[in-house]
Amino acid sequence: MESKKVFLVSIVQEGKFFVARCPELGVTSQGESLVEAQKNLKEAIELYIESFGLEELPRVSVNPFWTTVEVKAKVANA
Repeated sequence: MESKKVFLVSIVQEGKFFVARCPELGVTSQGESLVEAQKNLKEAIELYIESFGLEELPRVSVNPFWTTVEVKAKVANA
């Protein structure tokens, strides 16, 4: 029997690639476009579930709190 599960994902552009992460599972993938990164992450999540099953999924909050922090950064003298 097949069931559907929804995961929170984050996709950010790093250089010329888009890096897609699923923090609930610790799964990461990438692609040269946003669509490709999402497709590759979906495939990686499906492989994760095939390997570990739905019963073994970690119980991580699917509603993270996003915020910013300000830090002091000292620049080293070159």
